[in-house]
Amino acid sequence: MTTFNDFGLHADINRALAAKDYTQPTPIQTQAIPPLMKGRDLCGIAQTGTGKTAGFSLPSIHHLLTYPHRANPRGCRMLVLAPTRELAAQIAQSCRDYGRFTKLSVTTVFGGVPINKQIRELSSGVDILVATPGRLLDLIDQRALRLDDVEIFVLDEADQMMDMGFIHSLRRIAKLLPSRRQNLFFSATMPKEIAHLAEQFLEDPVTVSVTPQATTAEKIRQFTTFVEQKEKQALLHHVIQTSDIDRALIFTRTKHGADRVVRHLKGAGIEAFAIHGNKSQAQRTTALQAFRSGQVRLLVATDIAARGIDVSGVSHVINFEIPNVPEQYVHRIGRTARAGAEGMAISFVAPDERTYLRDIERVTRIKSEPMALPEGFNELVRNLPKPAAPPRDTGSKGRNPQRQRDEAAGGRGEGGRGNGQPRGDRGPRRDGGPAGEGADGQRKRRFRPRNKSVGAHKGAVKRVG
Repeated sequence: MTTFNDFGLHADINRALAAKDYTQPTPIQTQAIPPLMKGRDLCGIAQTGTGKTAGFSLPSIHHLLTYPHRANPRGCRMLVLAPTRELAAQIAQSCRDYGRFTKLSVTTVFGGVPINKQIRELSSGVDILVATPGRLLDLIDQRALRLDDVEIFVLDEADQMMDMGFIHSLRRIAKLLPSRRQNLFFSATMPKEIAHLAEQFLEDPVTVSVTPQATTAEKIRQFTTFVEQKEKQALLHHVIQTSDIDRALIFTRTKHGADRVVRHLKGAGIEAFAIHGNKSQAQRTTALQAFRSGQVRLLVATDIAARGIDVSGVSHVINFEIPNVPEQYVHRIGRTARAGAEGMAISFVAPDERTYLRDIERVTRIKSEPMALPEGFNELVRNLPKPAAPPRDTGSKGRNPQRQRDEAAGGRGEGGRGNGQPRGDRGPRRDGGPAGEGADGQRKRRFRPRNKSVGAHKGAVKRVG
């Protein structure tokens, strides 16, 4: 049986692994670490939750410790790109854990937070930088970061990078990297587009694949309930109240849908948080921390949370709305049954979603078990509590709405306009005047009579017939 001690990792890394009680590597780690220790490029194909982060961070930290030197100012020795803030923060924390007995510096940069603090952290150089593409390019454009000293480059969740439209950002970043470097490329799926992207980054790579493309974990029991869209909320309340749920992730397709589900749950006295792209970074961090700590056991999310969020103890994944991309279903339910545990995935399927279900079953080659509606379901629908009132956003009063959207999206390339700066003057109206004013620049005043009858207001002109 292979153990971490068999890889010849640096003694300080083995101390950190022992402190976390890690002894036996996962299949992806067993196959990836030996060639990476030899400096080979690697293309890894594995689902989330298989231990990819340790698979690339352990040999990389070993390299940095074996060839020690200070990073140059505004530079980094190892660069890890991740598609979302949550995944970037998680990777950085794992690197800190594995390097806890070393003096390696680890920094995370992503949008939604002030950029000046990140500029200061990078000024003296860092060993390991974990970043999202948008904020990385913002820092490069402001000459706060340079990539010509990168020794190890890691691209994680490449297929989600493509889905989120990062391809042009990745190509630009590739041109800024030094020609001599070690490249690590990880993806949960490998369609043709991702294979072409891998060819641009990798040189004579070792390919490691631990699971067939788009398969689901063996220990996840999958159920499907056919229900009308307007009745899903009542079914969700019933499932939550009658199931033995430790922690549950509830997925919707839209941001507004996630907020609506949370309001309905709170109206029924069930505590839940939502996490999606319109939430500020502080709100997303608070929600995740409350979910991880068990303060709340329900987290409603869009697919931004489908990958990379490693929360132990997720017993259920509930697809309030199933995704229209089959691979996304695999990533969603991969949030449960992690680290050898068992889990349950329940999908609510409306009539117009049946084609999505057929696509999912065709790709995964698994037919989920049918779950009938509960007895007296019509009564549950009739007695559904009213949703709680939406929260009043007092903190955003007077702020530029475009900037709020940019901060929520996480910087340029992530749905925003760059570093979260205000959009600025929107310019004059089409009629030539400022917003809210007429063509002559004077603010118009509306005259409204107190009632509809002619002459009802003071000073009305009497009609002459």
